[in-house]
Amino acid sequence: MENKKGNKTRLGIFVTVSVVLLIVGIYFIGQRQQMFNSTFQISGVFRDIGGLQVGNNVRFAGINVGIVEDIQQVSDSTVMVDMEIDEHTRKFMKKNVKAVIGSDGLMGNKIVSIIPGPPGKPEIVDNDVVQTTQPVSIDEIMVNVKTTSNNLANITSDLSAIMKNIHEGKGTIGKLLMDSTMAKNVGQAMVNIKQGAGGFKQNMDAAGHSFLLKGYLKKKDKDKDKKDDKK
Repeated sequence: MENKKGNKTRLGIFVTVSVVLLIVGIYFIGQRQQMFNSTFQISGVFRDIGGLQVGNNVRFAGINVGIVEDIQQVSDSTVMVDMEIDEHTRKFMKKNVKAVIGSDGLMGNKIVSIIPGPPGKPEIVDNDVVQTTQPVSIDEIMVNVKTTSNNLANITSDLSAIMKNIHEGKGTIGKLLMDSTMAKNVGQAMVNIKQGAGGFKQNMDAAGHSFLLKGYLKKKDKDKDKKDDKK
Protein backbone atom coordinates (compact mmCIF):
# COMPACT_ATOMS: atom_id res chain seq x y z
CA MET A 1 0.00 0.00 0.00
CA GLU A 2 2.80 2.42 0.88
CA ASN A 3 4.51 1.74 -2.49
CA LYS A 4 1.27 2.44 -4.35
CA LYS A 5 0.76 5.71 -2.43
CA GLY A 6 4.36 6.73 -3.17
CA ASN A 7 3.93 6.03 -6.88
CA LYS A 8 0.70 8.02 -6.99
CA THR A 9 2.42 10.93 -5.21
CA ARG A 10 5.31 10.97 -7.68
CA LEU A 11 2.90 10.71 -10.60
CA GLY A 12 0.86 13.62 -9.22
CA ILE A 13 4.00 15.75 -8.81
CA PHE A 14 5.11 14.90 -12.37
CA VAL A 15 1.72 15.79 -13.87
CA THR A 16 1.57 19.04 -11.88
CA VAL A 17 5.08 20.12 -12.99
CA SER A 18 4.27 19.21 -16.61
CA VAL A 19 1.07 21.27 -16.57
CA VAL A 20 2.90 24.25 -15.05
CA LEU A 21 5.64 24.05 -17.68
CA LEU A 22 3.00 23.80 -20.42
CA ILE A 23 1.21 26.90 -19.12
CA VAL A 24 4.47 28.85 -18.88
CA GLY A 25 5.41 27.77 -22.41
CA ILE A 26 2.03 28.82 -23.77
CA TYR A 27 2.36 32.18 -22.00
CA PHE A 28 5.78 32.95 -23.47
CA ILE A 29 4.73 31.80 -26.93
CA GLY A 30 1.60 33.92 -26.64
CA GLN A 31 3.67 36.92 -25.59
CA ARG A 32 5.92 36.44 -28.59
CA GLN A 33 3.00 36.07 -30.97
CA GLN A 34 1.12 39.05 -29.48
CA MET A 35 -1.73 36.73 -28.41
CA PHE A 36 -2.41 38.48 -25.09
CA ASN A 37 -1.80 42.09 -26.16
CA SER A 38 -4.11 44.53 -27.89
CA THR A 39 -2.88 44.87 -31.47
CA PHE A 40 -3.57 46.61 -34.77
CA GLN A 41 -2.66 45.59 -38.31
CA ILE A 42 -0.67 47.29 -41.05
CA SER A 43 0.47 46.00 -44.44
CA GLY A 44 3.23 46.61 -46.96
CA VAL A 45 3.70 45.61 -50.60
CA PHE A 46 7.14 44.32 -51.63
CA ARG A 47 8.65 43.15 -54.92
CA ASP A 48 10.82 40.57 -53.14
CA ILE A 49 10.54 39.46 -49.51
CA GLY A 50 13.87 37.59 -49.53
CA GLY A 51 12.72 34.54 -47.56
CA LEU A 52 10.57 36.37 -45.00
CA GLN A 53 8.17 33.99 -43.24
CA VAL A 54 4.99 34.22 -41.19
CA GLY A 55 5.90 34.63 -37.51
CA ASN A 56 9.09 36.62 -38.12
CA ASN A 57 9.60 39.70 -35.95
CA VAL A 58 8.63 43.26 -36.79
CA ARG A 59 10.85 45.94 -35.24
CA PHE A 60 10.41 49.65 -34.71
CA ALA A 61 13.43 51.69 -33.56
CA GLY A 62 15.22 48.38 -32.88
CA ILE A 63 12.48 47.05 -30.56
CA ASN A 64 10.30 44.02 -31.30
CA VAL A 65 6.80 45.47 -31.65
CA GLY A 66 4.99 42.78 -33.62
CA ILE A 67 5.09 39.81 -35.96
CA VAL A 68 4.46 39.00 -39.59
CA GLU A 69 0.90 37.70 -39.56
CA ASP A 70 0.34 36.78 -43.21
CA ILE A 71 2.10 36.78 -46.60
CA GLN A 72 0.10 36.80 -49.84
CA GLN A 73 1.20 36.79 -53.47
CA VAL A 74 -0.70 39.69 -55.08
CA SER A 75 0.74 39.48 -58.60
CA ASP A 76 3.76 38.15 -60.45
CA SER A 77 5.85 41.04 -59.12
CA THR A 78 4.28 42.05 -55.77
CA VAL A 79 3.82 40.41 -52.38
CA MET A 80 1.55 41.71 -49.62
CA VAL A 81 2.92 41.35 -46.08
CA ASP A 82 0.46 41.78 -43.20
CA MET A 83 1.94 42.73 -39.82
CA GLU A 84 0.34 42.61 -36.39
CA ILE A 85 1.67 45.43 -34.20
CA ASP A 86 1.42 46.06 -30.45
CA GLU A 87 -1.17 48.75 -29.75
CA HIS A 88 1.17 50.53 -27.32
CA THR A 89 3.47 51.57 -30.17
CA ARG A 90 0.72 53.11 -32.34
CA LYS A 91 1.25 56.59 -30.85
CA PHE A 92 4.86 56.57 -32.05
CA MET A 93 4.08 55.46 -35.61
CA LYS A 94 2.98 58.04 -38.13
CA LYS A 95 1.52 57.60 -41.61
CA ASN A 96 4.89 58.33 -43.25
CA VAL A 97 6.71 55.31 -41.79
CA LYS A 98 8.47 52.93 -44.18
CA ALA A 99 8.89 49.17 -43.96
CA VAL A 100 12.06 47.45 -45.09
CA ILE A 101 13.00 43.77 -44.93
CA GLY A 102 16.32 43.02 -43.28
CA SER A 103 18.15 40.30 -41.37
CA ASP A 104 18.47 39.68 -37.65
CA GLY A 105 22.27 39.77 -37.63
CA LEU A 106 24.54 38.81 -40.52
CA MET A 107 22.98 35.39 -41.19
CA GLY A 108 19.91 35.51 -38.93
CA ASN A 109 16.19 35.26 -39.66
CA LYS A 110 14.51 37.85 -41.84
CA ILE A 111 12.70 40.68 -40.06
CA VAL A 112 10.63 43.70 -41.05
CA SER A 113 11.99 47.00 -39.77
CA ILE A 114 9.62 49.96 -39.51
CA ILE A 115 11.54 53.18 -40.14
CA PRO A 116 10.00 56.38 -38.73
CA GLY A 117 9.55 59.39 -41.00
CA PRO A 118 9.72 63.14 -40.27
CA PRO A 119 7.45 64.38 -37.47
CA GLY A 120 4.23 66.24 -38.05
CA LYS A 121 2.19 63.52 -39.75
CA PRO A 122 -1.00 62.01 -38.24
CA GLU A 123 -0.95 58.77 -36.31
CA ILE A 124 -1.13 55.52 -38.24
CA VAL A 125 -4.49 53.72 -38.23
CA ASP A 126 -5.58 50.11 -38.33
CA ASN A 127 -5.19 48.35 -41.72
CA ASP A 128 -3.01 51.13 -43.15
CA VAL A 129 -0.78 50.20 -46.09
CA VAL A 130 2.65 51.70 -45.39
CA GLN A 131 5.37 52.63 -47.84
CA THR A 132 8.13 50.09 -48.43
CA THR A 133 11.79 50.25 -49.37
CA GLN A 134 13.35 47.44 -51.35
CA PRO A 135 16.63 46.37 -49.74
CA VAL A 136 19.76 45.33 -51.62
CA SER A 137 19.78 41.54 -51.74
CA ILE A 138 22.75 39.37 -50.84
CA ASP A 139 22.76 38.02 -54.40
CA GLU A 140 23.19 41.53 -55.84
CA ILE A 141 26.00 42.24 -53.38
CA MET A 142 27.78 39.03 -54.33
CA VAL A 143 27.45 39.84 -58.06
CA ASN A 144 28.96 43.30 -57.46
CA VAL A 145 31.77 41.82 -55.37
CA LYS A 146 32.52 39.29 -58.09
CA THR A 147 32.56 41.99 -60.79
CA THR A 148 34.88 44.16 -58.69
CA SER A 149 37.15 41.18 -58.04
CA ASN A 150 37.35 40.40 -61.77
CA ASN A 151 38.18 44.03 -62.55
CA LEU A 152 40.94 44.05 -59.94
CA ALA A 153 42.33 40.82 -61.38
CA ASN A 154 42.41 42.36 -64.88
CA ILE A 155 44.11 45.54 -63.60
CA THR A 156 46.69 43.47 -61.71
CA SER A 157 47.37 41.41 -64.83
CA ASP A 158 47.83 44.57 -66.94
CA LEU A 159 50.20 46.09 -64.37
CA SER A 160 52.18 42.87 -64.27
CA ALA A 161 52.55 42.91 -68.07
CA ILE A 162 53.64 46.59 -68.01
CA MET A 163 56.22 45.96 -65.31
CA LYS A 164 57.52 42.95 -67.24
CA ASN A 165 57.96 45.06 -70.39
CA ILE A 166 59.75 47.78 -68.41
CA HIS A 167 62.04 45.20 -66.82
CA GLU A 168 62.84 43.74 -70.25
CA GLY A 169 63.58 47.21 -71.63
CA LYS A 170 60.60 47.31 -73.98
CA GLY A 171 58.84 50.56 -74.82
CA THR A 172 60.04 54.13 -74.23
CA ILE A 173 59.93 53.93 -70.43
CA GLY A 174 61.60 50.54 -70.44
CA LYS A 175 64.42 51.79 -72.64
CA LEU A 176 64.91 54.89 -70.53
CA LEU A 177 65.07 52.89 -67.30
CA MET A 178 66.80 49.69 -68.41
CA ASP A 179 68.93 50.63 -71.46
CA SER A 180 72.19 52.00 -70.12
CA THR A 181 73.27 53.35 -73.51
CA MET A 182 70.10 55.38 -73.97
CA ALA A 183 70.28 56.59 -70.40
CA LYS A 184 73.88 57.71 -70.99
CA ASN A 185 72.87 59.49 -74.21
CA VAL A 186 70.00 61.27 -72.44
CA GLY A 187 72.40 62.33 -69.68
CA GLN A 188 74.93 63.62 -72.20
CA ALA A 189 72.20 65.50 -74.05
CA MET A 190 71.19 67.24 -70.86
CA VAL A 191 74.81 68.21 -70.23
CA ASN A 192 75.09 69.60 -73.77
CA ILE A 193 71.91 71.61 -73.35
CA LYS A 194 73.20 73.02 -70.10
CA GLN A 195 76.56 73.91 -71.66
CA GLY A 196 74.86 75.45 -74.69
CA ALA A 197 72.68 77.60 -72.47
CA GLY A 198 75.76 78.76 -70.57
CA GLY A 199 77.57 79.62 -73.79
CA PHE A 200 74.58 81.52 -75.14
CA LYS A 201 74.46 83.60 -71.94
CA GLN A 202 78.16 84.38 -72.22
CA ASN A 203 77.72 85.48 -75.83
CA MET A 204 74.84 87.74 -74.91
CA ASP A 205 76.86 89.29 -72.08
CA ALA A 206 79.75 89.91 -74.45
CA ALA A 207 77.45 91.42 -77.03
CA GLY A 208 76.01 93.76 -74.40
CA HIS A 209 79.51 95.07 -73.65
CA SER A 210 80.39 95.52 -77.31
CA PHE A 211 81.08 99.12 -78.33
CA LEU A 212 79.10 98.93 -81.56
CA LEU A 213 76.10 97.41 -79.80
CA LYS A 214 76.21 100.08 -77.12
CA GLY A 215 76.17 102.80 -79.78
CA TYR A 216 73.24 101.15 -81.51
CA LEU A 217 71.30 100.93 -78.27
CA LYS A 218 72.00 104.59 -77.41
CA LYS A 219 70.82 105.73 -80.84
CA LYS A 220 67.67 103.70 -80.46
CA ASP A 221 66.98 105.31 -77.08
CA LYS A 222 67.45 108.82 -78.56
CA ASP A 223 65.05 108.09 -81.40
CA LYS A 224 62.50 106.89 -78.91
CA ASP A 225 62.89 110.06 -76.81
CA LYS A 226 62.35 112.25 -79.92
CA LYS A 227 59.15 110.41 -80.76
CA ASP A 228 57.93 110.89 -77.23
CA ASP A 229 58.68 114.66 -77.35
CA LYS A 230 56.69 115.03 -80.62
CA LYS A 231 53.70 113.44 -78.96
